[in-house]
Amino acid sequence: MGKRVLFFILTNILVMTTIVIVWSLITTFTDISGTFETGGPGLGIDYASLMVFSLLVGFIGSFISLAMSRWMAKKMMKVKVLDPDGPLSTHERAVVEKVHRFSRAAGLMHMPEVGIYQSAEVNAFATGPSKKRSLVAVSSGLLNSMDDDAVEGVIAHEVAHVSNGDMVTMTLLQGVVNTFVVFFSRIAAILVSRLVRSEMQVIVRFAAIIIFQILFSILGSIVVSAYSRHREFHADRGGGDLAGRDKMAHALRSLKAHVARANVDDRTDDSAIQTMKISGKGGMMKLFSSHPDLDERIARLEQR
Repeated sequence: MGKRVLFFILTNILVMTTIVIVWSLITTFTDISGTFETGGPGLGIDYASLMVFSLLVGFIGSFISLAMSRWMAKKMMKVKVLDPDGPLSTHERAVVEKVHRFSRAAGLMHMPEVGIYQSAEVNAFATGPSKKRSLVAVSSGLLNSMDDDAVEGVIAHEVAHVSNGDMVTMTLLQGVVNTFVVFFSRIAAILVSRLVRSEMQVIVRFAAIIIFQILFSILGSIVVSAYSRHREFHADRGGGDLAGRDKMAHALRSLKAHVARANVDDRTDDSAIQTMKISGKGGMMKLFSSHPDLDERIARLEQR
């Protein structure tokens, strides 16, 4: 379930880095590398122009990432999209019917695309630029390892993400984070470049912008991950409303059982569960986890 957030964050970092590299090359070779510098007091930086630039790049990068999210998920995970009107196997038909049933119950006017990808990991995700153009995909490992009630709970959870419009909200948040990333990476790069000889400043600034951009993007992902953890609780409640609280809790307990087996058996491919952050980690890694601890999710769900 953490793939939804992981795809978005990784795509966003790649898009943002590409935009910044292209812009930096343009400014470098057109001799306007000092676009945001002034001869005024203080640090000599034109903060107003830099903020406008940061807003444009930040939100453009975020919305490009959103637009690419469904396509990226299909390509990276090799998702087989199921045609509801085409020939389907029994288990494929069952997945489509579950997604459509919960989507109608959630009040969605357009049915999400439904897909299955071949993987031993026990996982599912929802993504897409809007409720009209969303995708709900489940792994073959999830279908093979979980009973029908648990599968229903997982699918209901993912449909709740679509119904809640989580990807759009996350895009707006990511746009704000991107704005500050671009803003402060430029300031840091300008200051660093002033520490070297004048003939080296352009090269140093170019390299520093990219380095600071990536570093600040990683730090910014802490904010996005914190929001993602908050939305997981909301999606659990939504999944409970759609499939029933018992099935949602059963799905979470089934996931917990698979995580436990992955922890004690390094030979199983279920270790992918940890990589994709279905279960939150402790310590510093918890800051970067897109999902809360499963015990906490179960407790929150049962406290309703």
